[in-house]
Amino acid sequence: MLRYIIGVTGASGVKLSVRLIEELHKFSEVYTIVSNSAKKVIEYEGGSEVLKKIKRYSKNVFNADELDAPISSMSFPVNGMIIIPCSMNTIAKLANGIICNLISRVADNQIRMRNKLVLVPREAPLNQIHLRNMLKLSKIDSVYILFPVLTYYHDPKTIEDMENFVTGKILDILGIAHNLYRRWDTLKKLDSVCLSTSLL
Repeated sequence: MLRYIIGVTGASGVKLSVRLIEELHKFSEVYTIVSNSAKKVIEYEGGSEVLKKIKRYSKNVFNADELDAPISSMSFPVNGMIIIPCSMNTIAKLANGIICNLISRVADNQIRMRNKLVLVPREAPLNQIHLRNMLKLSKIDSVYILFPVLTYYHDPKTIEDMENFVTGKILDILGIAHNLYRRWDTLKKLDSVCLSTSLL
């Protein structure tokens, strides 16, 4: 069975992590790490319901200070890691090889093992330091940086549609098939049919 580790840090957008965990749970084991800062953000963005869902769909949930957790070891085989949302503090530490908690430890393991590491930053605007740190990380072949940006071509109607789009993009990076959003080819075909019909 596939195994993925989710890191939840102290940036806004914790519901994105819940949506991803729900989806990954369907076909993989999910191990989640929640930082202390993330717990404070969770209080404002869903509270106990968010934590309940994280625990429900995760095989195990760890605190970020549990450096002795099994997933801390490189001998614990996983297929990759997603840090969602990913704070600029975490980005800075990863870019400079600073290991200070379980999230940065496991992320560093992914880089060393050349496993996929997906970072989903939630910050705007960005300063030069943020950009330099992300540039350093983006030069590592196994690291992907995916901002949860607003999108329109799939005609979203709800916040859930936007969350599904971001979740789908992450699954695309991981090479996991899904139908969480309508793809561009499908939309082009639909537009072509509509255009042809209108010309009749």
